[in-house]
Amino acid sequence: MYLPHHFAVSDLGEVAAFVAAAGAADLVTFDGTRPVATLVPVLWDRGSGAATESGEPAGREPGDGEYGRLLGHIALANPQWQTAQPGALALAIVHGPQAYISPSWYESTTRHGRTVPTWNYQTVHLTGTLAVHRDPEWLRAQVARLTSRYEDFRPQPWAVTDAPPEYIDGQLRAIVGIELAVTAVEAKYKLSQNRGAADQAGARAGLRAEPGPGPAAIAAQMTARSPASTVNTAAETPPAAGRRGPGSAG
Repeated sequence: MYLPHHFAVSDLGEVAAFVAAAGAADLVTFDGTRPVATLVPVLWDRGSGAATESGEPAGREPGDGEYGRLLGHIALANPQWQTAQPGALALAIVHGPQAYISPSWYESTTRHGRTVPTWNYQTVHLTGTLAVHRDPEWLRAQVARLTSRYEDFRPQPWAVTDAPPEYIDGQLRAIVGIELAVTAVEAKYKLSQNRGAADQAGARAGLRAEPGPGPAAIAAQMTARSPASTVNTAAETPPAAGRRGPGSAG
């Protein structure tokens, strides 16, 4: 991931909450010829073996990555689990809100006009070695845990044990467990931190007037993360011609 320091997020607790709220990730592997991706509902089990909040690794259990394990499952009929080499590195991409940023919202546009559009977004990349599980009890525990994550708060929660056992056994035979031993965590919140305070305020106001949930969510995140100390005042100086400016996408 291209990760300028002003967009980087290092608080692992905050990153874990982001992953939990998203609930799913694009699992990307290589089949020997081309990249392959599947959207997978996931649980990030940071456990006792995961790195501490400061980023320092704690004592790990066998099979754990430095940052715990990302757990999920895909369909047995999906060839991705067969084409990914056992123990090979894989990437899980977790998406957050995103939105277009118009230069017409910037105060600096009215001053000097040398501004360009950009794209604000939040994303997390988890990298690690991939393992595949066919054991029915591993799958049963993972599915039960994932189900509980989305059912336990309901007035009448559904549980895996509510369905006939033979039916669940058949469903488990139709899926494959995925486990990513996470060895690297990269979190990027691109929220106009490289713009001056006036440009940030203009972007927030513009986003609030846009349709759809993405712009509103990005505006809320910008508001939550907009102390003056994060502003790079150099961004108010227009970039030299031919150079990539701070407002460029990425």
